Amino acid sequence: MKTLLLFIILSTSTLHAQYEGLWEGYDGEWGHVSRQLIALAEATPPDKFAWRPAPGVRSTSEIYMHIALANFYLLSVTGPPMPPDIKSNDMEKAVTSKADVIAFLKRSLDAVKTARAQLKPGDLQRKVKIMNKDATVDGMYLRIIVHDNEHMGQLIAYARMNGIVPPWSKGGPE
Repeated sequence: MKTLLLFIILSTSTLHAQYEGLWEGYDGEWGHVSRQLIALAEATPPDKFAWRPAPGVRSTSEIYMHIALANFYLLSVTGPPMPPDIKSNDMEKAVTSKADVIAFLKRSLDAVKTARAQLKPGDLQRKVKIMNKDATVDGMYLRIIVHDNEHMGQLIAYARMNGIVPPWSKGGPE
């Protein structure tokens, strides 16, 4: 009986962590994808950051840097300026070490979270322009979260091809 109770308690905390943020609106979903991106990056061995499934396809580090750079760029459309140390899109290929990539990723995820938290009522409906198209701040934040989740799927596939199990799916339902 004690073993069953312990199993239920441990399973509940694992399931809670696995689903934390889901169904809790934008901020909950943003926290969820942010935690997963960081956890997967940290679980990936340093030598796998250079791995790519085929020539001409982004490597693992390039995907993480693409996410980070896109987060900063899409966020800049809503108002906050691009960080001064981001000079070009070449950083996607130039920043390759696990520590540096994770640092950029964390900075970009935090920048989005912080900027969104500072929005005032009505800010989400403010009009912005991107690629000669009218959009709203809300639409930009939606694009950011969708883009990050899209590449999360790609990174999960890369990880699985390299025998890396995403940390949130270890021992639980997949």
